[in-house]
Amino acid sequence: MNGASGNKPNYQLKHKLVGHDLSAVSVKFSPGGAWLASASADSTIKIWDPQSGKLIRTLTGHDKGCSDVAWEQRDRYLCSASDDRTLKLWNAVNGECLRTLEGHTNYVVCCNFNPQGNRLVSGSFDETVRVWDVREGTCIKVLPAHSDPVTAVDFNRDGTLIVSSSYDGLCRIWDSNSGQCLKTLIDETNPPVSFVRFSPNGRFILTGTLDHKLKLWDFEKSKCVKQYEGMLCLHSWAVKLSSYDSSTQPL
Repeated sequence: MNGASGNKPNYQLKHKLVGHDLSAVSVKFSPGGAWLASASADSTIKIWDPQSGKLIRTLTGHDKGCSDVAWEQRDRYLCSASDDRTLKLWNAVNGECLRTLEGHTNYVVCCNFNPQGNRLVSGSFDETVRVWDVREGTCIKVLPAHSDPVTAVDFNRDGTLIVSSSYDGLCRIWDSNSGQCLKTLIDETNPPVSFVRFSPNGRFILTGTLDHKLKLWDFEKSKCVKQYEGMLCLHSWAVKLSSYDSSTQPL
């Protein structure tokens, strides 16, 4: 919103991207802005030219729907997270699948690269956070992170910290090297957390919860410094939660 006049910005539709057969559940611009990737319940990832709106290529290989997609910093590689319990690393330039990362025992919901591009973090319905070596394609740490599905994961600006959020209402901050939990953030009313990200300067984290609130936290002080209400903070996993029971075997 324009603070001086109070007028809403005049956004205009530039392109309508059509191609997926089922819902698009995650859409991410590449860090350089040259490409746009979309992950879909139809089990594909599509790469688009955001300037022209044209489809560049379709990445296929997952057996079930995709929940998330992430870019590494140089725009060359992509990672996708899927309900088939795997992550896949892709060459975004030619569409080649470089690695399939196996280890999670339930839907893989979220993923993100560290700034250096040599580590990947993922979160799952199996309630764990996993850290992966990108070059080797191996899991180097399993963090027993939460008591309900993990909904989002992110690295801070230098890759030394990981933050995770969960349907259990907690956000946890981890040392990315040791795997030690450094801090747990919890709201007074403990609503399920659907989204979490570090701020670009690394000083704050932003959370989205299912009670329609966004909160900005100074995580060093474990203090909420700003709150925005009236938002609809959902995630693709919300539909799955209706049939999920943490006391049962993995789906």
